[in-house]
Amino acid sequence: MPGGLVADVASVPSASSMPSPDAGPVPSGTTQAVARLAALPGVSTATGVAAAAEYGQTTGRVLPVLPELAGMLPGGGLRRGSTIAVRGVTSLLFALLAEATSAGSWAAVVGVPDLGVVAAGEFGVEVDRLALVPRPGAELAAVTAALLDGMDLVAVGPPAGLAGSQTARRLSARARHRGAVLLSLGAWPGADVELRGEPGRWSGLEGGSGRLRERAVRVLVSGRGSAARPARTELLLPAIGGRTAVLERAPSSAADGPWAVAGAL
Repeated sequence: MPGGLVADVASVPSASSMPSPDAGPVPSGTTQAVARLAALPGVSTATGVAAAAEYGQTTGRVLPVLPELAGMLPGGGLRRGSTIAVRGVTSLLFALLAEATSAGSWAAVVGVPDLGVVAAGEFGVEVDRLALVPRPGAELAAVTAALLDGMDLVAVGPPAGLAGSQTARRLSARARHRGAVLLSLGAWPGADVELRGEPGRWSGLEGGSGRLRERAVRVLVSGRGSAARPARTELLLPAIGGRTAVLERAPSSAADGPWAVAGAL
């Protein structure tokens, strides 16, 4: 992974030093209160968060994701140095890898022997930039650590193969140090973001014949920091054509009724 792609964290301007757009006159007492609050460690205004996200994308600190996924992630993408837990459906992992690998990033998947490379390609993953270590055995942690040194994104199979949570935390620390993105297929101690996919029904069979073409998936988002407030979105994983689409419920539909496709790639 070229060192030039990883910016020094200290060079990222704080929210208080970034210019904010003019939102019209604000009472001076309110302005001073907001300024004092924003000056506290770990507190940012909404404008500051948006500006920091834009800065991270332009400097390479945030790897791109599909537009359908951008709103689910802090900073609108995969922040270098972060750990993201992906639970429920493997297709969600493919969707996360697609845009970054297409843009030139390198990815590796460790400890997932049944990974479907063809399926990954259909979701848009650039498989020529995808390294697979399906059966690392007892060397799962060592192989993952080595890949974090040279890859932009490293996905690791269920962390049950790791020797306890301390090993998982050391790998997260290594990802932060190296500026890589660590993705876990399963719960991960101290993950920055957790995406949990709840698969719904497949569609495509009409009158008892045809082919399965798309599947609705509800994605629940939680985490730490700017991802601390839980969120939910509805996706087609896959949509027609094998990619990803956002779903919107029809206004008159029931809570678990049919979904309407809002957009697809």
